[in-house]
Amino acid sequence: MKEQVQDALEKIRPALQRDGGDVELVEVDPQGVVKVRLKGACGGCPMSQMTLKMGIEKVIKQFVPEVKSVESV
Repeated sequence: MKEQVQDALEKIRPALQRDGGDVELVEVDPQGVVKVRLKGACGGCPMSQMTLKMGIEKVIKQFVPEVKSVESV
């Protein structure tokens, strides 16, 4: 499942990088919780939680339905 999540992140990464940010996969636990670290402009952005839930989580769940949630660490 980790490889599938990484592939899904590659789909959204260009949009984040255009805004000066990035995302790093930290962990995928057996319960389907994905932990990521927002980097660059995304790390300190006040809209980062919206980006996380409405962007990153949505894309990951679309490509990897087993994922239950995405959290920032």
